[in-house]
Amino acid sequence: MAGSAFAAGLPSALAAAGGRTVRRTLSREPIPPGQVAPSDRVGLAVIGAGGMGMADVGTALRIPGVELVAACDIFDGRLDAARERHGDIFTTRDYREVLARDDIDAVIVGTPDHWHQAMSIEALRAGKAVYCEKPMVHDIAEGHDLIRAQEESGRVFQVGSQGMSSLGNEKAKELYEQGAIGQLNYAEGFWARNDPIGAWQYPIPPDASEETVDWERFLGPAPDRPYDPLRVFRWRNYRDYGTGVAGDLFVHLFSSLHFVVSSRGPTRIQAAGGLRYWKDGREVPDVLLGVFDYPETDAHPGFNLSLRVNFVDGTSGSTFLRLVGSEGAMDVTWTDVVLRKNVAVDPMDAFSQEKMAEAAAGEGGLPARVRMLPPAEARYEVERGYRGAHVDHFFNFFQAIRGGPPVIEDAVFGLRAAAPALACNLSYFEDRIVRWDPDAMRLA
Repeated sequence: MAGSAFAAGLPSALAAAGGRTVRRTLSREPIPPGQVAPSDRVGLAVIGAGGMGMADVGTALRIPGVELVAACDIFDGRLDAARERHGDIFTTRDYREVLARDDIDAVIVGTPDHWHQAMSIEALRAGKAVYCEKPMVHDIAEGHDLIRAQEESGRVFQVGSQGMSSLGNEKAKELYEQGAIGQLNYAEGFWARNDPIGAWQYPIPPDASEETVDWERFLGPAPDRPYDPLRVFRWRNYRDYGTGVAGDLFVHLFSSLHFVVSSRGPTRIQAAGGLRYWKDGREVPDVLLGVFDYPETDAHPGFNLSLRVNFVDGTSGSTFLRLVGSEGAMDVTWTDVVLRKNVAVDPMDAFSQEKMAEAAAGEGGLPARVRMLPPAEARYEVERGYRGAHVDHFFNFFQAIRGGPPVIEDAVFGLRAAAPALACNLSYFEDRIVRWDPDAMRLA
């Protein structure tokens, strides 16, 4: 990754730690300050100027030489807010007017999921670089056309799973490739939320109406139906526009896992879940569990993965990805990595065969299992003031546009992360095991 730098601290040093915690700091070189040459200026537009779209804009503008030129949305209130915040920019309800402008080099696609593929393809064909929010596609079958469009256009395309560019993921990948946990055999991920906004109960603007909302443009390729503001502003709840908790959150965990362990994806997918709390008319579960089989590859011998999302967690919202191997385990977030190394203890070193036999013959029966020493632990935490994964992800995107290293989360990577997540929905709604070919990137 561009500009990464890690503090020293090899996992082999943990062998003598014996239950102690070793702390290390993860740092990143600062974004180069100063003027940006006119030739490196990037004219940016956002299509979908809602909460995530405008948050992406705010992050993107932290990269020197990036200028917001235009905003597109189907709700007039969002366009008004974009002009109030960013001044004299071009605004429109029609994204095609954005793609036709010569002063726009890159677009953020921050729309509901059902528009991601079509808008991304049109933008690439119009010669624009594309930053598309995850998941890359609304339907698995849409993926190959988008991959083809990226290849044919030669333009930069990056999916917006920001953790991909995080110091946490990068350090975890480094440790894994060093053999810090030995042979990977199991992984698990968890994402919890416990508030209405986290459960997609987004507020409905009081000025939303059929006059201020372009309902037909919102629907696009989705089935026709009468205007419903809930579907516009809480679109994640509905299958016509969103991809449920799997497309919203599982895809982040898949992206991180595949990056860290260099995997192309699972071959067998099975999901379970239900609507346990948010019975508000939504069509997708608020609790989802997934189980995945990963095949043997050159990077790992094959392993199993379990993922879970809970939208009414009783404590607090949290997330992690855990990798478990033959010699230890890692807990990975975007901002830290906790590595725990097993400290092997041979019971024969503590009890001879004779003493074990004596103990077995006595009233006490067999002795208690010899206790292992507490695992040695290393904590890698980002330094105070770290700019964050969101900024780093956009930095990598714009560096690629300017001729720097190519992005990692391109259309191929994006499909390999999105497809297993969307296959969870197939398994859940169709009550079946789903087979996936991660090499051909097709349902098997």
